[in-house]
Amino acid sequence: MASLADFVVSKVRVKLLKVLLENPKEMYHVRGLVRRTSEEINAVRRELARMEEAGMVKKEPRGNRLYYWFRVEYGFFPELLRLVAKTTGLGFAIRKNRGKLGKVNFVMFSGEFVRHAEKKDKDKVDILVVGDVVLPELANLVRAEEAKRQIEINYTPMTKDEFQFRKSRRDPFVLGILTSSRVVILGDEEEFVN
Repeated sequence: MASLADFVVSKVRVKLLKVLLENPKEMYHVRGLVRRTSEEINAVRRELARMEEAGMVKKEPRGNRLYYWFRVEYGFFPELLRLVAKTTGLGFAIRKNRGKLGKVNFVMFSGEFVRHAEKKDKDKVDILVVGDVVLPELANLVRAEEAKRQIEINYTPMTKDEFQFRKSRRDPFVLGILTSSRVVILGDEEEFVN
């Protein structure tokens, strides 16, 4: 299975990217990053300094502590966010359990869901799963992520035929998904949109 480590050679940087981008709105103290990555403090500090020099992270002193967060202005932020969404959390669980989920053609996460942003529209779907889905398996994975995030996740399964039919009829629900920010976790984005 593809991993972020395939693209980034530093093991510490891979772990830091996963932590920082799994919830990009969060600020992290150095010791918190050390705990979450299970790496030595000097290795974490060294990698954070390199990432700051590259423009990936920002730091801010608060009291006697330094806090770091990933810069959304970084040129490759969207691409890294997509990689992390596919290799951690629910994205990883779906990819790992793909066989148990049935014949899944596409899985799409909304941009707000990936960024842990506050939903502007409470009825908006967080996750769309297209294919012949084993609903209890999908529900188990979603419930585990809900418990982790402490939020309710709005997900919609539909068959490929229903998705294609609704897309051809310019259904407002499907058009809203196709025109909004999204990350395709499984499937070909070109095929998903066209």
